Amino acid sequence: MSTQTPHTGAPTVFAEIAAMLAAILDEYGLDDILIAPDSRFHDDLELESIDLVALAGNLAERYGERVNLAEFIADLGLEEIIDLTVGQLVDYVTAALAAAEVN
Repeated sequence: MSTQTPHTGAPTVFAEIAAMLAAILDEYGLDDILIAPDSRFHDDLELESIDLVALAGNLAERYGERVNLAEFIADLGLEEIIDLTVGQLVDYVTAALAAAEVN
């Protein structure tokens, strides 16, 4: 069940996504990696595709059907996926939540 409150802005979404990523990284003993908006999932955070599946599950649990990581990634090219940053994901989530509020 989603616990989303109306008007969640980018700083809140970033903090929530950073916490999700920190939990995933902690499983690998990588709790000292800095997570910033310009952190790239592949090069900086060293996430594998299975980690993105876990992140997608966390996002769905937190935000519900309004946020679909698989759909978002499906619209990207290979280089864009490799270079995907936390900030880009925050922008997507924030826009998806805003669009859901309008509907």
